Amino acid sequence: MYALVIVRYRLPLEEVDEALREAHREYLRGLKKQGLLIASGPFQPHFGGGFLLRVPDVETLDRIRDHDPFTEFKIGQYEILVWDVKTGVEDLDRIA
Repeated sequence: MYALVIVRYRLPLEEVDEALREAHREYLRGLKKQGLLIASGPFQPHFGGGFLLRVPDVETLDRIRDHDPFTEFKIGQYEILVWDVKTGVEDLDRIA
């Protein structure tokens, strides 16, 4: 199962503590090592960011959201879109 995630800051970027931003990036690197995260990055203009996940089930999506430092410290608002990829799914499936 694939999902697109949009995370929007709940405060202006200049009010977001850099240590929390780094904790969020470290969290995403951990998801990448687990094989759950395919790609991530900030939007321009930088109101937040997005990422593409490959997960086994919806419960994993909930866990990912709930354990992100941005959620724990109420810095970011998650929007999770489960994506039923049809065209190109074989290419996504090959990405490790």
